[in-house]
Amino acid sequence: MYDIYSNSHNDLWRFTLGKSGSRKLFTIGLNPSTATKDKSDTTVAKVEDAAQRNGFNGFVMLNLYPIRSTDYNALPVEVDPEAFSENINRIEALIAAEPNPVVWAAWGESIRARDYFVTATKELIERLKKHGTCWQHFGPLTKSAHPRHPSRLQYAWAFKEFDTNQYLQTLTT
Repeated sequence: MYDIYSNSHNDLWRFTLGKSGSRKLFTIGLNPSTATKDKSDTTVAKVEDAAQRNGFNGFVMLNLYPIRSTDYNALPVEVDPEAFSENINRIEALIAAEPNPVVWAAWGESIRARDYFVTATKELIERLKKHGTCWQHFGPLTKSAHPRHPSRLQYAWAFKEFDTNQYLQTLTT
């Protein structure tokens, strides 16, 4: 089903999932749920559909943290430094290898559930600047100015530029 897939620790950590294409949409969610290289889940299905509807012929699902959980509240309170570091490094390597990368910020309000989600966001925004990353969000930002999670999307919405400098200011307040 998906030809882009990388994981670790008996598939308890998932780093990438997607389909190859000459114009890929990189989507950064919160943390992976149940999708594997052989089956989709609701979030991945919506990401794939939104990518296709908006002129992308491939996509890669990434996350701020690679440990699987169907409920972000069940994730550990303390960060696993190995998981965190490997995930950030893999994301940067993928983006660096892509000409004109487009990244969909798609983590939702739940970014505040764990400090390491916020830390990952700040680090990724800073590290991806040097790669000419075009950040996007889909639909209106939430009331708290966070980019919406794909599970909450409406297909009538559109991609819009995501002002990462302004967003970083909201994360520090």
